[in-house]
Amino acid sequence: MKILLPLIFAFFGATVQAEVLTLSPQPITEWKAVFGVVETRNRVPARARIGGTIQSLDVSEGDIVSAGQRVALITDSKLDFQLAAMDSQIQTLETRLKTAQTDFERGEELFGRGVITKQNLDQLTTQMHVLLGEIRTLESNRSVIAQRVTDGEVLAPEAGVVLSVPTSKGSVATPGEGIAIIGGGGVFLRLSVPERHALALIEGETIDIGEGKTGLLAKVFPQIQGGRVLADVEVEDLDDRFIGRRVPVRLPVSERLALMVPQSAVKLFGGIDFVLIDIDGAPLYRAVVLGAELERDGQVWFEVLTGLNTGDKVVTDHE
Repeated sequence: MKILLPLIFAFFGATVQAEVLTLSPQPITEWKAVFGVVETRNRVPARARIGGTIQSLDVSEGDIVSAGQRVALITDSKLDFQLAAMDSQIQTLETRLKTAQTDFERGEELFGRGVITKQNLDQLTTQMHVLLGEIRTLESNRSVIAQRVTDGEVLAPEAGVVLSVPTSKGSVATPGEGIAIIGGGGVFLRLSVPERHALALIEGETIDIGEGKTGLLAKVFPQIQGGRVLADVEVEDLDDRFIGRRVPVRLPVSERLALMVPQSAVKLFGGIDFVLIDIDGAPLYRAVVLGAELERDGQVWFEVLTGLNTGDKVVTDHE
């Protein structure tokens, strides 16, 4: 203290070339440190459209796929048997149709010569038309089965990254089963915040991201589960190499009033922080206890816990 007093008196006698700041309570934002999880905007399964055996898997976790790209092939041997049976039936009917067409042509010739009656010719015509109808019916049924064979190709519902493949080649798949999970539509941060801070979350606010970035609080979900509320944060150029990666995030959860002084107003003597105040034109150093450090408009400010009062005139940038 004996060393400190001469220093203080020396500063009292120094020429003051500074501005005077009248203290008043300033709002300070309270921040809550949480972790955000990198999630894809859409998480859609590529589902099997038919039941059968997975003959091939064309993708694995981490692969990039485009919309409509084949990710797996499912086959059902029963469909092949049905197609073969219908092909055989169609071939038999086509042979009978050729015979019926030959009989009809011969019948037209005989009818023209008056050998057969009109009734006999009509019977030949009807027989030919019946065979044509049966062939068309079988061809239509065959097209349906052929389409089911084509449906064995499992296609990516949208462009994105393959997040998981919960099945394996050779296993049996049922209709509607998810063969691969595709994440697409870009990425965002999904937050899980304690419910006591739910009312402090306001859509449209700027959020500090731990990687030196900022994000926009895009959506706050209305349903609270397990004592936590979910929120989504939009972040530009967010690294999407690892879905599920945790990123530190600071959330504004409340606001309080505090006395603030700029860094230029604080001097350190003997390990104690002092602030020069103006009392009716007379300078006086007062010891203070500082709290949180904040940055406003590119300038560092300190919260004053004790030592100053509202209305004190603080001298800044003094020498």
